[in-house]
Amino acid sequence: MNTLKSIMKWTGAAAVCLLFFSSTAWSQSKLTDPEIASVAVTANQIDVNYGKIAVKKSKSPEIRKFAETMIKDHTDIIKQAVALATKLHVTPKTNATTKSLLEGEKKTTKLLNSKKGKAFDKAYIDNEVAYHKAVINAVQNVLIPDSQNQELKDLLTKVMPLLNSHLQMAENTQAEIQGK
Repeated sequence: MNTLKSIMKWTGAAAVCLLFFSSTAWSQSKLTDPEIASVAVTANQIDVNYGKIAVKKSKSPEIRKFAETMIKDHTDIIKQAVALATKLHVTPKTNATTKSLLEGEKKTTKLLNSKKGKAFDKAYIDNEVAYHKAVINAVQNVLIPDSQNQELKDLLTKVMPLLNSHLQMAENTQAEIQGK
């Protein structure tokens, strides 16, 4: 019941994101390492893309600073994931989860692009809070447990503190802009 109340408080973007990550896409059969690589790179690229929208549309220094951090940090994670996949000779494999992520991105991008000013800032940061909660949950409960290769598992584990930091930053930014 608390989850339903929380979803109702979030913007459409955040609700779409949370519903995706709790959908059947994550409850499919165990993901293979190539599928995990695809999910990891896709999820990070989506957050880079959202950050680019925010840098372009927002006038808020807090939102812009947060978005720039997301672009930098998630680009760095992508580089690490690609380097590891190359080292391991793993070709990321598109799967139902990757496809669902990309469908969710289309809906969220459309929503974000339809907003302006403070409404955009709120939609963006609300989505970032929900997105990071969902990604953290998925990495902890699906990607790390499903990883077969220890180096992949180690990389996913290594990025967890950064993802948790991003969530805290997003929640702090959310509180800042709500107070204005």
